[in-house]
Amino acid sequence: MPDAPQSWPSYLCHGLISFLGLLLLLLTFPISGWFALKIVPTYERMIVFRLGRIRTPQGPGMVLLLPFIDSFQRVDLRTRAFNVPPCKLTSKDGAVLSVGADVQFRIWDPVLSVMTVKDLNTATRMTAQNAMTKALLKRPLREIQTEQLKISDQLLLEINDVTRAWGLEVDRVELAVEAVLQPPQDSPTGPSLDSTLQQLALHFLGGGLPSVAGGASPLGPDTLEMVSEAEPPAPHVGAGPSPKQPVAEGLLTALQPFLSEALVSQVGACYQFNVILPSGSQSVYFLDLTTGHGSIGHGVPDGIPDVVVEMAEADLRALLCRELRPLGAYMSGRLKVKGDLAVAMKLEAVLRALK
Repeated sequence: MPDAPQSWPSYLCHGLISFLGLLLLLLTFPISGWFALKIVPTYERMIVFRLGRIRTPQGPGMVLLLPFIDSFQRVDLRTRAFNVPPCKLTSKDGAVLSVGADVQFRIWDPVLSVMTVKDLNTATRMTAQNAMTKALLKRPLREIQTEQLKISDQLLLEINDVTRAWGLEVDRVELAVEAVLQPPQDSPTGPSLDSTLQQLALHFLGGGLPSVAGGASPLGPDTLEMVSEAEPPAPHVGAGPSPKQPVAEGLLTALQPFLSEALVSQVGACYQFNVILPSGSQSVYFLDLTTGHGSIGHGVPDGIPDVVVEMAEADLRALLCRELRPLGAYMSGRLKVKGDLAVAMKLEAVLRALK
């Protein structure tokens, strides 16, 4: 950054003081040389202020400073990184999630980095956090989980629009969703998860399996939602699972005919279901929709499941009888879904196939 034009008295005074400082340096050399000579490495630049006026960046190599006249500041040109601590954010559909980010940056203009911002690291961190907050408030939870790379690229452009004026350029932004603290409530995502889990409980316990085997369609998401808001109907024959009805056979019988390559290409995930029996033991089932026509059976899958659904058998029966709402069970911890909720939502495609 070039110096502003000076008047001749100012120029004369500046030159005179600089001459006296240089003369003092020569007279006291080599003692003052230990303090006046600075070594600047290749990855740094030294910004020198002489009587308050900035000079061109110095370095790399040896730099001579005039004692009592020059002050300096070192600027590191290497790529650095900082972490935006995870903070609680609310998405467009009402979900509460903990999100952080990793940011890599470098200084391309050392003069601007010194002149325009007092604390460059703090200013950049705040800019990144504000951009992240504004971007995520406009998006639903499912979009945030499935399009993290796209959101990171957008954050990179938005942050650079601000920081380039500071002589700083951001090279990389990586968004990290640490945890979903509360699922969506007032959006299509929340009811979809609710109805999906409820249908899963119905078919898993075999309550809707006889109708499937007989050719009738089980309740759809809209029907289940309306029924769950109404009073529970009076019990009748065949309404609800029999205490002695085996769980595994009903699940295998219902899902096996509907496995196909089309369903595998649509879902592309592996699920494991852990049912905790009253005796304390577990019945484990798997649904693998990753290769071929898919497979389903008793036990754990061959690979690592993408989603693990775990619940006590009594709570599953309560779900079937509409005595327990799936979303309430999920929020209270009685229904545990381990893994990506976006992948768990793909179970809806399986239930649509059952219809």
